[in-house]
Amino acid sequence: MATEEISTGPSELLSNLGSKEEEISKNIGQVESKVDDLTLDEPQGDDVARGSDDVARGAIRLAADSALLISFRLLSSTAPSAADSGRRQPPVARMAAKELLSLRICRKKKEPPQQSDPPSIPVVELFATGEFPEGEIQQYKDENSKEVFHKLCCSNLWRTTSEEKRELERLEKPIYNSVRQAAEVHRQVRKYIRQIVKPGILMTDLCETLENTVRKLISENGLQAGIAFPTGCSLNWVAAHWTPNTGDNTVLQYDDVMKLDFGTHIDGHIVDCAFTVAFNPMFNPLLEASREATNMGIKEAGIDVRLCDVGAAIQEVMESYEVEINGKVFQVKSIRNLNGHSIGRYQIHAGKSVPIVKGGEQTKMEEGEFYAIETFGSTGKGYVREDLECSHYMKNFDVGHIPLRLPRAKQLLATINKNFSTLAFCRRYLDRVGETKYLMALKNLCDAGIVQPYPPLCDVKGSYVSQFEHTILLRPTCKEVVSRGDDY
Repeated sequence: MATEEISTGPSELLSNLGSKEEEISKNIGQVESKVDDLTLDEPQGDDVARGSDDVARGAIRLAADSALLISFRLLSSTAPSAADSGRRQPPVARMAAKELLSLRICRKKKEPPQQSDPPSIPVVELFATGEFPEGEIQQYKDENSKEVFHKLCCSNLWRTTSEEKRELERLEKPIYNSVRQAAEVHRQVRKYIRQIVKPGILMTDLCETLENTVRKLISENGLQAGIAFPTGCSLNWVAAHWTPNTGDNTVLQYDDVMKLDFGTHIDGHIVDCAFTVAFNPMFNPLLEASREATNMGIKEAGIDVRLCDVGAAIQEVMESYEVEINGKVFQVKSIRNLNGHSIGRYQIHAGKSVPIVKGGEQTKMEEGEFYAIETFGSTGKGYVREDLECSHYMKNFDVGHIPLRLPRAKQLLATINKNFSTLAFCRRYLDRVGETKYLMALKNLCDAGIVQPYPPLCDVKGSYVSQFEHTILLRPTCKEVVSRGDDY
């Protein structure tokens, strides 16, 4: 089977390109259409091969006019010699068509999937490699001591280049990746929520929209992946631990200051992160105070850093702010009986507290620990008390077997163990899994010390509280703010 010889040389092609621009652009589409009809990877009979070669010859003629799409190497190929005419040769046209196909694929390279709006695609489908982006990296603070011995022995700068510490991080990579996945879900969800939250929205609708979005993006799977604790949406003088119970008709107002605090987890590795929403710009200094105080706490945190030193640095920044509300000036105060905390696996409060005022405990932070660095700025007394109807509950982490007399309490405990284990939950979550008429049984579990209630924490009525929070990881070589995003 003969092949068509191409007589057009590279130099002649180039000289004719200028006058054929319009024709070339039209031919490109025709070439792609013809190449699509070729079956290049399957064995072909004589008739099929002959038909394919006819198409390919047409493609190669067009390719000669569009030198941008086919290499000079192929264009300069010659017909087979007389000695080879007796056996079937791989047609130059088919080789050219393959080259064109590869070029077309390169030009139409599939772009990575993008998140939908509203977000509904699980983040695992957005990162094909399964590797999730790390958070903000900060180096451990250098004390800048003038004493050489102190710098060599007490500074954490050596960790950056230590091969031993790097190997420790490689061993912990699966855990790091899990918490980064949870953090990526948190970033995408809060980005969406910031777009839809408006005055007039029902608080129940806001929380359920947020939680359902988390469930989709994190691919909720029992205790392996899901929501880490109920969505806190505390308003104004309520600092923390408020979420609407079923039937609550609270509506978000223009002059409200809302703390939106929600968590995600993968295999019990929790990301605890919060921000404050205020529509009235007069509250901006209040929000800035807690945001910058949180950033200072993150900056001061590190391996072998005393918790009390972090608290002192936070308070100094927080109380340097003032806010004018309706003509009256208030100094922003750190709420002295609220704290950040260490985080364990399936344990939101793992034992260590990070104060936000000076004079706290002298316990030191340690390598490998996770911390929620959170600050609360208030225009009130700077002290909270328990008030209002309780919505948050959590099974005690270290509780052993405690005999229960009420069958209903036993049944409710089984539901809690199955769906939440030691992660926090709220009444709406019990409603969602099908529990009804459970208040007496829940009270029995609380009275027995199996479940701990967490009522809303409130400053004086009429005051305003803002909150910002990030989860940090004290890696062996550096400090990672895993929940950091473009927003805060």
